[in-house]
Amino acid sequence: MAKEPVVFCKGGGCTAKLGPGVLARVLENIPRTEDENLLIGYDSSDDGAVYRLTEDLAIVQTLDFFPPMVDDPYIFGQIAAANALSDIYAMGGEVKTALNIVCFPEAMDLNILGQILLGGGEKVREAGGVLAGGHSIGDSDVKYGLSVTGTIHPDRILANNRCETGDVLILTKPLGTGIVCTANRLKAASESAMALAVKSMTTLNKYAAEIFKDYPVHGCTDVTGFGFLGHLCEMVGEDFTAHIWAEAVPYIPECDVYVEEFYLTAAAQRNRNHVQDRVLFEYDSFIMEEILYDAQTSGGLLVSLPPEAGKKALEALKKLGLPCAIVGQIREREEKSVIIE
Repeated sequence: MAKEPVVFCKGGGCTAKLGPGVLARVLENIPRTEDENLLIGYDSSDDGAVYRLTEDLAIVQTLDFFPPMVDDPYIFGQIAAANALSDIYAMGGEVKTALNIVCFPEAMDLNILGQILLGGGEKVREAGGVLAGGHSIGDSDVKYGLSVTGTIHPDRILANNRCETGDVLILTKPLGTGIVCTANRLKAASESAMALAVKSMTTLNKYAAEIFKDYPVHGCTDVTGFGFLGHLCEMVGEDFTAHIWAEAVPYIPECDVYVEEFYLTAAAQRNRNHVQDRVLFEYDSFIMEEILYDAQTSGGLLVSLPPEAGKKALEALKKLGLPCAIVGQIREREEKSVIIE
């Protein structure tokens, strides 16, 4: 009997991740490791772990992998690698080494795996890192990503939860990749919308991170599986409230059409369920709600910094060629963590 064909793209990227609520319940039962050199662990839900080696040197460690969200294996490899590398940049670090993580069906053409690895390897080289090896297992579905190690000075870490009152928030890439990829999988996305989504997902956050090195950044994260609002709630914690200006938020054109056609993801609904009690929508728009809850794959950096510095940084960011904007401001704590106005 002939084997059934293996479908490459069933829907993946960061929409395939476990929801934040499930993860929070699991992690709260895991004993914390006491080590004075562990500068950032999983307590603050930050983008990567930071461990101090000397007074002047710390390592940043992260890993990320997921199933394909596009049909082209080479582009998928680029996206998955860019997504994994992003956590190093979100911490303010520099990429040094990467290891491939591969799950691959034995029934599938190995040339597809070769294309995935080529795409991923290209992004590691672009990041200035060294691809040092990896690990693979046979699986029923394709999954790919990287384990990445970077370096940083212990005094220059960009944590996700050190915002200051009065800071503006800059988003360096457009939202909507989850919505667009879902529509594309169902043959409903336009070529232009998908092209912008791919450009965004394959662009390293390295270039935005290099710009921010010239400015006094207080808080930084990358917007991925928990969506804009999930990651923003982690940033403000219980100490601040973020006011978001809905009409300033950059998103991939046509996302509004796809939301109206209900090309939505379960991941976005998990994000909504997890943080909706902490969010107030004064801006009445179901479309904007879905875009802000949408799980992003290889999304942009969300950065908190003083207003004047934010204006100057934004001008430099615009030259990178992706939609970006100042989307809100950090204020003193109110009843809700985030207010959309």
